[in-house]
Amino acid sequence: MVLTSVGSGRHAEPVTEPVEPEVPERASRRTYSAQCELRILAEYERRDHDGKSALLRREGLYTSLISEWRKQRDQGALQALAVAPGRPATHPRDQEVARLHRENARLQADLAKAHKVIEVQGKLSALLEQLATGSAQRASGGEPK
Repeated sequence: MVLTSVGSGRHAEPVTEPVEPEVPERASRRTYSAQCELRILAEYERRDHDGKSALLRREGLYTSLISEWRKQRDQGALQALAVAPGRPATHPRDQEVARLHRENARLQADLAKAHKVIEVQGKLSALLEQLATGSAQRASGGEPK
């Protein structure tokens, strides 16, 4: 902090002003979008020697970075970087097919449960019928089979 005095005379008051450092606390690497790299590269290649130097100074670049960008451009890497990141958009038909597959799997599981319930109900019904006929025969005095 820098201390300065405000006012004129014997009773000047000190005032603190924040001083901005020349170097940031943490250095960070600059990044450029693919479009920006291609624009600077095209502009660099259009200029003469003095113009190229002026462009590098203005943008704060080194010739090694231009060489790297040129290599990437020649290999097609910059065009690949220009594509939006993330998954490619799916066709609505593909989304509908995926939804129908999920629904089909859910319905198949529900159907399998229903078949098990029907099977258990059938066995329970047979057991109850067997118990009912057995008690009816005992009540009439007959021997159960």
